[in-house]
Amino acid sequence: MAALGWLTPRRRSATARSVLAGEAAAEAARKTSAADDDSALLTKTPEEAGATPPVEPAFPVAGDDRAAAFFDLDNTVMQGAAIFHFGRGLYKRKFFERRELTRFAWQQAWFRLAGVEDPEHMQDARDSALSIVKGHRVSELMSIGEEIYDEYMADRIWPGTRALAQAHLDAGQKVWLVTAAPVETATIIARRLGLTGALGTVAESVDGVYTGRLVGEPLHGPAKAEAVRALAAAEALDLERCAAYSDSHNDIPMLSLVGHPYAINPDTKLRKHARARDWRLRDYRTGRKAAKVGIPAAAGVGALAGGTVAAVALHRRRR
Repeated sequence: MAALGWLTPRRRSATARSVLAGEAAAEAARKTSAADDDSALLTKTPEEAGATPPVEPAFPVAGDDRAAAFFDLDNTVMQGAAIFHFGRGLYKRKFFERRELTRFAWQQAWFRLAGVEDPEHMQDARDSALSIVKGHRVSELMSIGEEIYDEYMADRIWPGTRALAQAHLDAGQKVWLVTAAPVETATIIARRLGLTGALGTVAESVDGVYTGRLVGEPLHGPAKAEAVRALAAAEALDLERCAAYSDSHNDIPMLSLVGHPYAINPDTKLRKHARARDWRLRDYRTGRKAAKVGIPAAAGVGALAGGTVAAVALHRRRR
């Protein structure tokens, strides 16, 4: 850590936590790589996946085993935030009370209105999730996560982004999700999409039981870049030959690491940054305003709460 000596104690501590979170995510990703019985999914064509083929046949380069692709999850690969959909599934299974569902619904409404992650809302969501899973077995949450993916996430995958990921797979490259969502949830999504694996926030567990604490910090912003850097070192990847995809300006550190950065469904700040640096842009949203302002996904239980917080958010935004 000597290289961090020039930083203030507070900045040094934050940087150290990002490095710890990144290294923990990389280690967990390699252990839970999704190259298993679901490997048959890797042979899907973009058309079979319901996606439009990529428009840049010259990239990625086939047979380049020192290249890989890193995809942000929320609003890049999937509409909305994975942790909120996971929260809905846990509520359905009575892991927490209605008032906590209302908070999840509000956070999802904000996410859709703003079109980007809000660090405070995301931190609150993660704190809530940690308190909810504390004392539960990791295997239990993994099993439930499979069910929740089918219920709330499978239909929210962006076909265009899915096609880009498939292009890397077809070229023989590994494809990793990189997300602030729990690594277990991210790994399930990666496996179900036929991707290699996932880098995600690592929650501490002892003897297979969650303690309610994180390893390092949430995999967000600079921590994502640290995770990609650590995984690239472990996998002997050349980052200049790698690609990264995200919708959020929070992921500029990760996008800046690679030789092929893409802004997917970008927020305003990322769009401006990408244009200034001649990064590739893709927007798979239709009716962008409607996509941002839609009522939060709270169908079934909690629909009234979801609609209420969305209306409040819209009113405040228009004032």
